Amino acid sequence: MRKIVMFLVAVLMCGTVNAQAKPDRKKVGVVLSGGGAKGMAHIGVLKVLEKAGIPVDIITGTSIGSIVGGLYAIGYNAHSLDSMVRAQDWTYVITDKEDLHRQSLSDRKKQNTYFITTGMTIGKRDLNAGGLIKGKNLAELFQKLFVGYTDSLNFSTDLCIPFACVATNIMDNSEVVFHSGRLPQAIRASMAIPAAFSPVRIGDMVLVDGGLKNNYPVDVARAMGADVVIGITLQGKPKTAEDIGGTMSIVGQIIDVNCVNKYADNKAITDLWMNVDSHGYSTASFSAEAIDSLIRYGEEEAMRHWDDIIALKPLIGIDDTFQPPVHQPLRPHVMTERQRVVGYTFQNMTPQAERFLREKFKLKDRPLASDHDSIDAKMEQELTTCMRVDLFYQTAECRLMPEGDGVRVILSAGNRKSMQLHAAVRYDTEENAAVQLGLDIPLKTALPVSTDITLRLGKRLMARADLTVHPRSFTRPTLSYAFRRNDVDIYAKGDLGYNIRYNQFQAELLPISFTLQHFDLQLGLRWDFMHYRHMLGSETARQVTLKNEHFFSYRARINYNSEDNWHFPSRGARFNAEYAYVTNNFAKLDHRAPDGTVVGSKTGMSDVSADWRMSFTFGSRFTLQPMLYGRLLFGAVVPPVFGNTIGGHWFGHYVEQQMPFAGIGNMEYVSHHFVAAQLQAQHRIADNNYVLLRVAGAQQADRLSELLHRSTLLGVQASYYYNTMFGPVGASLGYSNHTKQPYLFLNLGYEF
Repeated sequence: MRKIVMFLVAVLMCGTVNAQAKPDRKKVGVVLSGGGAKGMAHIGVLKVLEKAGIPVDIITGTSIGSIVGGLYAIGYNAHSLDSMVRAQDWTYVITDKEDLHRQSLSDRKKQNTYFITTGMTIGKRDLNAGGLIKGKNLAELFQKLFVGYTDSLNFSTDLCIPFACVATNIMDNSEVVFHSGRLPQAIRASMAIPAAFSPVRIGDMVLVDGGLKNNYPVDVARAMGADVVIGITLQGKPKTAEDIGGTMSIVGQIIDVNCVNKYADNKAITDLWMNVDSHGYSTASFSAEAIDSLIRYGEEEAMRHWDDIIALKPLIGIDDTFQPPVHQPLRPHVMTERQRVVGYTFQNMTPQAERFLREKFKLKDRPLASDHDSIDAKMEQELTTCMRVDLFYQTAECRLMPEGDGVRVILSAGNRKSMQLHAAVRYDTEENAAVQLGLDIPLKTALPVSTDITLRLGKRLMARADLTVHPRSFTRPTLSYAFRRNDVDIYAKGDLGYNIRYNQFQAELLPISFTLQHFDLQLGLRWDFMHYRHMLGSETARQVTLKNEHFFSYRARINYNSEDNWHFPSRGARFNAEYAYVTNNFAKLDHRAPDGTVVGSKTGMSDVSADWRMSFTFGSRFTLQPMLYGRLLFGAVVPPVFGNTIGGHWFGHYVEQQMPFAGIGNMEYVSHHFVAAQLQAQHRIADNNYVLLRVAGAQQADRLSELLHRSTLLGVQASYYYNTMFGPVGASLGYSNHTKQPYLFLNLGYEF
């Protein structure tokens, strides 16, 4: 009932808009040009127009102007738009990364390892290709922002303010003006920058950014009946030959020179023209600081024309007593509240995929409302992410169609991926360059099954294959096999002791693998075979004889991660724990003499390890991160290959049991019982720049009872990192009382 009342009130209010736009005054059209991120300035200009009491009866736009104009046309005012654009994570929106909030931790880790991920469909053309970015997240953002307006509409009668946007059909180089259709699709086509974003295909048309034909569509507004036109452009100073360098600057210049089409003619028929000088920012400046500045630039430009704006009132036919009507969306538009679902429609999906989604998300068609039969914007995104990640569809769309007293959810899928490729590159001062490639291959089975193949090239060679079953519940049974060719330098108090080279063959079966939000639980059996190839080093090292050996271990792991950022979290927690019982005959562990011969069997080795980190933010930039971690080994026999090692920045970087320690850059063996505490201070400088300070202390001993009787290891480390699309890039300087010497470490790229 409340929604019906709101709907009637909105209709009456919009009726008032139409009434006041009758011949007793002239119709006002606002035209918003394209310009990428610089278009945030449009919001600032709209704020001033509202302050001046100028009515808006028609609005047209191109590219970013179509986004701002479309949202304004469905009922948002300038202050709502201001809040909305600031709330978006634009660094995510303008990529094709998945929102893996509901997906497994392994999927999240993969996303934060590879900087290139692309799906391929063998035997079928990918009609969504044609740009560096397919625009998946942009399309989802538009679906979310235009909830209630995603079905086919007449933009002149079904919106609170008549609206139109412009795209370019590259099939015949013609201008396409959208006066009707699906609003999110029209806007997505209008801002499809060639080479940057994939084009939008509608029928026989292949549509790209409208700026190529009409970047400032005043003529469109005039044709829609605008008597008075207020126009906003974002033209910067002309570029010189020295300004044109990289690929994107060349593409940008091609677009800019084509955007002059109609510009002079449209400017000539503008009653009030304002051009925002967005100096210091480009079409890709989507940082929070840039958005704040660009909106302010728009307000400042409009205030410079304040007298001109007020002077338009007599021309329009209004005076200072005129109050523009407050327009509201004609349709319910709720991004945070849940809406009742009256039914689900699945398009281009197999019955197995439909059953999978229904069971995973408990989707049911019922005539009565309930909490389980409702949907919000967050759930929309989770559904489409699941369709791409779990069901391997290239594209996925969730639309809400008003029906009765609720909405019908339409889930539409594209082609299924034949495979998905990943690539990552890194460099550091310890291992030099390394490359990692990944290949995900979904199998054509009734139950979703995927094969994940990983190849790492560098000082440490690794090849791994995982076969994972994705049942309709939250379990993911996995069978994996890996080969590692390790080349490891072992240090003793900062000095190189020896180098060991060995091959490790590993197979693991995880019949129990529960995956919930932020949480993984795995139980299984693992086999390891160590083939030692070579050892170089000191006399002490040569006294250790290493024989090829195999191990069977029973393992249980718990992983929890609610951190908001994989590399530089500001809130959330991370907890990892593992217990392993290691044997070489499923029950016991052989005891070897110094020469490598077996002299008896003992009970297996118990391996207990854990780490726990929390983040506490003070203000908007400073974060404190305390962490506790350690590893305890119990048993009469501890094979050297499983001994405790510390050093470096990450857990398990060089070898599986490695633990980081501030101030120690290289890998060092420590006692069988090791516990440590670390406090990290993280300060964000501007966007994506981080200064880190770590202080760590640890205790170690061969017997647990002696853990507090040994001297304390202390270490300190200072780092600077810049977070790029290729991963963190930066340097660390550290010192510890264990090595008694400083070390410098450079890192370029994601850790793997």
